[in-house]
Amino acid sequence: MKSVTALLLVGMLMLWTELPTGSAWSCPHVQITCAMLNPPNKCYTNWQCPRGQKCCPSFCGRRCISRPPSIPISYA
Repeated sequence: MKSVTALLLVGMLMLWTELPTGSAWSCPHVQITCAMLNPPNKCYTNWQCPRGQKCCPSFCGRRCISRPPSIPISYA
């Protein structure tokens, strides 16, 4: 009985790790923050953003941003 339970648990963990997370990209890291005490937010959740955009923290409040390009752009 213990081996069946362990096998079932391992199978569920394998399936759980293969599930998609819902989005393939995450918000960029913000290195500078503004000095405002309560900066204005243009969004609070991803549902408030147009399709293909996410509500991410920016340097001063939260705003909707587009997915970054998959190929790095070089201007040199």
